[in-house]
Amino acid sequence: MCPDPTPSPDLKFRLPGRKLAGIAVSALLAVAAGTASAGEFERVGPVTHAATLKECGECHMAFQPGLLPAPSWTRIMDGLQDHFGETASLPADTAAAIRQYLTQAAGSGDGRLIRITEQRWWLRKHDFEPSIWTRKAVGAKSNCEACHRTAAQGSYEDD
Repeated sequence: MCPDPTPSPDLKFRLPGRKLAGIAVSALLAVAAGTASAGEFERVGPVTHAATLKECGECHMAFQPGLLPAPSWTRIMDGLQDHFGETASLPADTAAAIRQYLTQAAGSGDGRLIRITEQRWWLRKHDFEPSIWTRKAVGAKSNCEACHRTAAQGSYEDD
């Protein structure tokens, strides 16, 4: 659910019911414990690695390692020269430290995909009208904090 105290009149998506929210909370707790994929819970451990917070957080929220499987993080780190259309190259030692942190604390999911927003669990939780992603307050599917204000702390709870 996207918390918006003043929803626009064009808001035409249905929010998931309480039952689905409860299932998602359980799932994120399993991710935090390292026993399930991110789609099964609404809470993951926050990013605690200083280099990851600094380097990744300069351009976007530093995403928690549990949101993607290790093969996806490896592919992301291997592709920093074209990081979703931007150059995000880092010194080799910094990149290696971030790679190690992300892959060691990774979650599960489809390792062929490098976008969190393409993971099956994410798609199930975000089945909204396409116009939601172009709203000025949201801007993009990757802007978790637009709807989950405590996302940087690892909390993606719906309510």
